[in-house]
Amino acid sequence: MKKNWSAAFQIAAVYVGTVVGAGFATGREIVEFFSRFGFIGFLSILLSGCLLILLGSKLMRIAARINAVSYQEFNVHLFGKWAGRGINIIMLFMLLGVTAVMLAGAGAVFEEQLGLTKNLGIFITIFFSFVVMMVGTKGLFAVNSFVVPIMVCFSLMLMTLSIKQPDFINHLLFIPHAEDGWKSIVAPFSYTALNLALAQAVLVPIANEIKDDWTIKWGGILGGTALTVILISSHFTLIMLPNLEIYEIPMAIIMKQIAPFFYWIFVLVIYGEIFTSVIGNVYGIERQIRQIVTVPTFITISAIFIVSYLISLIDYSKLLSSLYPLFGYISLIFFILLWMKPLKNDRNNP
Repeated sequence: MKKNWSAAFQIAAVYVGTVVGAGFATGREIVEFFSRFGFIGFLSILLSGCLLILLGSKLMRIAARINAVSYQEFNVHLFGKWAGRGINIIMLFMLLGVTAVMLAGAGAVFEEQLGLTKNLGIFITIFFSFVVMMVGTKGLFAVNSFVVPIMVCFSLMLMTLSIKQPDFINHLLFIPHAEDGWKSIVAPFSYTALNLALAQAVLVPIANEIKDDWTIKWGGILGGTALTVILISSHFTLIMLPNLEIYEIPMAIIMKQIAPFFYWIFVLVIYGEIFTSVIGNVYGIERQIRQIVTVPTFITISAIFIVSYLISLIDYSKLLSSLYPLFGYISLIFFILLWMKPLKNDRNNP
């Protein structure tokens, strides 16, 4: 069997690009789930990384073996016919909510970092998303394959600069007081559950198109490993920022302080990651709606963006801090069933 490392890296890039959205790239999501808990948050990241590697790969391999075209079919396989339909309705609302968070994140980049209006950022994002969506899966691969490696490089650079600071170890080992400290125990599971439940909208149809088990398995392993590295490097960077919870885009604030010569490039990379996640979510929603009703793609995508835009009018940080933890807890049942579901071998996929 020929090992297609190129295709595996492409799957890994899509996996990373789908998960590393507005909350992840800006640092806001990592602060909410991990960094505000200090050293406990770091331990949670290590556990979450292992789960992203194991279950991300398993999700795609199961999807390919059952020939699931969309996450709707995958959830029916996972939960059963009736419960699966209910979960798919919840998933549709979750994806719309997260797409709204992504659009609000794009608006926050334009407003907080560029000094432009929030609506301008949102409308530009919607316009270019339309262009890529019309290209299809190839457009999704192309955007992720370009943006993801740059994001990883910047994350590692910021981590290196942060580690060199004399008081880094003290910041790393510090455990701040948090009134909701119990969330740090649940965080690795709710965070992984949230991201895998949402990422399946893209990972399931991608796995169905690739089909080769070896490629899919290593795409999941490489993607999960890259996500773990970015999580750790982002955490090492974020803990050096005083009052890290008050910023909507803390990673950009840090870049401006310790490496200002890369600041504008980094803002573009953050926007690129937000952009890839918007595309990924809309791609998944459109695939599900297409199975329910026969509507032209243009109309479907337009409707998705209109609903998402209306929700995105709420402040980005408020949307993320309220919707993401809630969706994470809702997704825990998906996480448990995916963990328990056996990965059966067959003749085509040894």
